[in-house]
Amino acid sequence: MYRYKITFAYDGANFSGFQIQPHKRTVEQVLKNAVNKIAKNPDPEISVIGSGRTDAGVHALNQVAHFDIPYKLSNESMRKALNSILPLDILIKKAELVDSDFHARFSAHRKTYRYRVDQGEFVDPFKRNYTSHYKIPVDVELMRKASQDFIGEHDFTSFVASGSQAKSNVRTVYDIQIRRDPANNEVVFDFTGNGFLYNQIRIMVAFLLEIGSKQRPVDDVKRVLAAKDRTQARMTAPANGLYLVEVDYGSTDKNIDEQ
Repeated sequence: MYRYKITFAYDGANFSGFQIQPHKRTVEQVLKNAVNKIAKNPDPEISVIGSGRTDAGVHALNQVAHFDIPYKLSNESMRKALNSILPLDILIKKAELVDSDFHARFSAHRKTYRYRVDQGEFVDPFKRNYTSHYKIPVDVELMRKASQDFIGEHDFTSFVASGSQAKSNVRTVYDIQIRRDPANNEVVFDFTGNGFLYNQIRIMVAFLLEIGSKQRPVDDVKRVLAAKDRTQARMTAPANGLYLVEVDYGSTDKNIDEQ
């Protein structure tokens, strides 16, 4: 068997998330169908293992997965073969033959996610699937200051949605960048960490927007982290503004992502 690592992008608007679910269109199922077609429908079927899950409506710029196939193709031939089969809302950017000990999920060490917020007065019909909408003016400097209290290792119980299957709510956030994009009238958040809990980024974004719009004090992150109470954070930003930007396999830290 030969193991391939694939790096791919997808538009999550018409997917019910990454993970296979009965009677629903998912990224994992569509990829699995394509790989098994290339392998001429072997028995047992070939599984595709992703670096992590994304919810319905969430997008990816550089998601990673691996699979084992019973014959060898060149990297470029594998990329082209998959793209010739896959629908237009998934694009294989790179295919690489890798060692059998590579694992898309367990070999990963950190991930970067992006969240885009449109600040227009009304929802732009051409952006509605790709940004969330928050028309209240926000102070980016306040949000930057508040976001620094998320940096480091913390128990994020207050920032995880119900339904999480994580054994621990402790995660490490390495970096948060927040910027205004005047050309698109957006505020853009970038989060890098060793892993993120179920809906954690979307809850953190909603929380920071409340601070930016002066509905919460700038130092409220510390209080709510210490409370370990989900009701203290309240809101969850919509899925459509979230993108998986990068999966890093070069760090020595361990990834424990759940997004």
